[in-house]
Amino acid sequence: MLVWPELHLFADGVPDRAREARLRAAAQPLDGPLIAGLAAISRRLGVWLIPGSVCERGPEGALFNTSVVLSPDGDLTASYRKIFPWRPTEPYTPGDRLCVFDIAGVGRLGLCICFDSWFPEISRNLAWLGAETIINPVKTTTPDRPQEMVIARANAITQQVNFLTVNVAGPVGVGVSALFGPEGERISGIDDDRPGSFEAVLSSDRVHRTRREGTAGVTRPWDFFRPGDSPVDLPAYRGTIDPASWNRI
Repeated sequence: MLVWPELHLFADGVPDRAREARLRAAAQPLDGPLIAGLAAISRRLGVWLIPGSVCERGPEGALFNTSVVLSPDGDLTASYRKIFPWRPTEPYTPGDRLCVFDIAGVGRLGLCICFDSWFPEISRNLAWLGAETIINPVKTTTPDRPQEMVIARANAITQQVNFLTVNVAGPVGVGVSALFGPEGERISGIDDDRPGSFEAVLSSDRVHRTRREGTAGVTRPWDFFRPGDSPVDLPAYRGTIDPASWNRI
């Protein structure tokens, strides 16, 4: 699988809001020639391809920041519209659906884009939907990348998932990318803003073992509730945590 940073084909160092007209002019529907060209690349190389994200032209003039997943056959397997654009500097319409998809022999993966990772509801629900790996294309040009790496590691630990965060290199972005395992261990990555690539092996077995035996052999948040436990009220969401469905993974 090849994973590129957020808006990899659209990055030029200018804030998105300032170049909104250009982004809208470049945006295409997912059945347009851009995705067709990327699908041809994945088909020719015989690889899974997540080309960061693209500017998607939606209905009624909507502009979405969308990650797509292309199979080795060139099929559009999944797409995800960024739910939390980085306001006020990003002009995108927020998405309203989470996305998980399956790869035979690898497991179930979920998508979130850049600022989405700051909202624990995203990673929690992706994990609840069965994601063993969360892929996070990023275009961070600001000095808060060290904090984002803490968040990436925390998402891996709290959800007991693999968490891959891939940022744009310099001079546009500040770089720094990594894959964290389900106990927060750094598996591989790049520690500076220089252009480059890195390789890593995704292991769903490690995820299942961590969930079964516990982080550091002791902590099993996905096996917390017991029959008869009361639902937990979540006033911010006008909903609840239902103990009966919590342990589904």
